[in-house]
Amino acid sequence: MLTFTPTPDRFVVEEIPAYLPRGDGGHTFLWIEKRGLTTFDAIARLAERLARPARDFGYAGLKDKHATTRQWLSVPDVDPERAVADGMWGPELVSRRAEAASPPQPIAGGAGPSQGPALKIVSAARHPHKLRLGHLRGNRFEVVLLGPGSADEVAALAGRFRALAASGVPNRFGAQRFGAGGDNAAQGLALLRGERRERDRRKRRLLLSALQSSVFNRYLARRAAGAPLSTVLAGDVLQKTDTGGLFVSADPAVDQPRVDAGAVVPTGPLPGTREIEPPGGNVTRALEDAAIAEAGATREDFARAGRELPGARRPVLLAVTLDGEGSAEEPAAEPDVRALRLRFTLPPGGYATVVVAAVTGSAE
Repeated sequence: MLTFTPTPDRFVVEEIPAYLPRGDGGHTFLWIEKRGLTTFDAIARLAERLARPARDFGYAGLKDKHATTRQWLSVPDVDPERAVADGMWGPELVSRRAEAASPPQPIAGGAGPSQGPALKIVSAARHPHKLRLGHLRGNRFEVVLLGPGSADEVAALAGRFRALAASGVPNRFGAQRFGAGGDNAAQGLALLRGERRERDRRKRRLLLSALQSSVFNRYLARRAAGAPLSTVLAGDVLQKTDTGGLFVSADPAVDQPRVDAGAVVPTGPLPGTREIEPPGGNVTRALEDAAIAEAGATREDFARAGRELPGARRPVLLAVTLDGEGSAEEPAAEPDVRALRLRFTLPPGGYATVVVAAVTGSAE
């Protein structure tokens, strides 16, 4: 059976920026490559190296620790040439771009050689503004499934992957959203209720968003238990896929063909003060209220958060775009072991681990 274990040689993530640095201005955009570090770990190391406070750094999204990842960061008042010249430490990083012209190397079935955390500033350029959370178009992923298996199993996994890309994947938040101990949502609930204080604004925002994510996952599970996620329900808040505009479905029978055609998609709640909610007295509102209660909160709790927690809607289905053919079998270092590399792109907020769990039929 082929499985996925996130390691830097089997999990590669590359951010797709919303825009590139302009070449002038008071901020410097850093294109970094890292391994074995969270985005916050990388920022802490760069802050020390470049003698800038960590709070001055901007980022568009958080990237996985147990992976080789590439993303943009920004920092004010740093010379780009100096940053690149002094911007690498830890074991050597090898980009897959450099390997593209070489024959694929066999992928080891064991844990592989021990490699410590590594960080490199690949390039740097100036820009007038700080990079903000959400300033990205998505992420490209390469994931290697590895293990004993047959040619038929590899073909079945590749076929399932293509089918899921065509139909969409439940847009759950991945386990990493909830912290190594899985208790970020509980800590966020304590913050929301005023039972805990957190002076670090970045951490406070992370914990509160984990609580929102917990509500969404609970809502998604309840909705999926009653009907396919693509089914329009009474009171659904629908999102236009081309513009992102939101509206409440007045007639599911009218809106269902638009969902089937991919023009709109049902959404679930990330509760907050300005979130568009389904009106009362329908199945969607009941499902959302039940999910919020199961997470230990009320709508009033979220409303009291004010500007700190504006809220949003999240599509219930995750759009998966195949890169090229989407998958290819690669050589494995051990006999009777097979390796299948999946290549795909996800929109902002999508989790590769959720896609892999859907492909393999395993728990995340």
